Amino acid sequence: MGQALGCYHVYKGDVAIKERFGRFIEVLEPGYHWTPWFIGYQIPGVISMSVQQHDFKCETKTKDNVFVNVIASVQYRVVADKASDAFYKITDIREHLQSYVVYVIRASVSKLELDVVFEQKNDIAKTVQDELEKAMSTYGYEIVQTFIIDIEPDAIVKRAMNEIDASARMRLTANKKAESEKILQIKKAEGEAESMYISGLGIARQRQTIMDELSDSVLAFSKSVPETSAKDVVDMVLVTQYFDTMNEIGASSTISSVFIPHGAVRDIVVQIRDGLLQQNAAN
Repeated sequence: MGQALGCYHVYKGDVAIKERFGRFIEVLEPGYHWTPWFIGYQIPGVISMSVQQHDFKCETKTKDNVFVNVIASVQYRVVADKASDAFYKITDIREHLQSYVVYVIRASVSKLELDVVFEQKNDIAKTVQDELEKAMSTYGYEIVQTFIIDIEPDAIVKRAMNEIDASARMRLTANKKAESEKILQIKKAEGEAESMYISGLGIARQRQTIMDELSDSVLAFSKSVPETSAKDVVDMVLVTQYFDTMNEIGASSTISSVFIPHGAVRDIVVQIRDGLLQQNAAN
């Protein structure tokens, strides 16, 4: 109804192109405008001033001959004082952007190996944005931001990369496990060595205590019985120890063998000494 009466409403966030008899007159800002059609005024189109976004998929090949699909996203908008250029100079902005994006991406990726492409995707996005800004400013467009959303290698290459990554992780896990087991073995060996050392100290102290007590007993017995010598006392102790040992052997149900000397029994003390020597040799 408004256009029929010669009044046109431009909504907020848009601008309109005003012509008279097919010739550009001006860019209309948001609001109501007098455009009487009966004297040749018309509105051939409306342009959005909002930021818009398009995604582009580009197939290309890296320096090491790997085919990849690079997905780029471009955000752009119309420059306010160049709205007429944006309307008249480009009919399909998406197709125009795509031609530049594909060209720049292929030129950039072809110089890099696959691993470097992943590392430098931000640099590639910056290169695309710089080239688009120079090209699109002539047509009244401003490039707001450019992103490389994804880099997709060929399915076979992608599977191989995943296998390599998994293998590397397994090797790392195996190395850590082996290192942990090594540390446990070392700690265990150190513990056993420390235990044996402490046990040896205990045995040595025990034997030293026995020798000290035996020495005191021998001296005390020699003083109590003047006619006995130290050898007699030692022989008596050995005899006593012999009978105590035989008593323990007879009382135990777990001992199945006994070491005794061969030959005729002439001197029980000699037998005890020989038995002790044989026991030490067996141990």
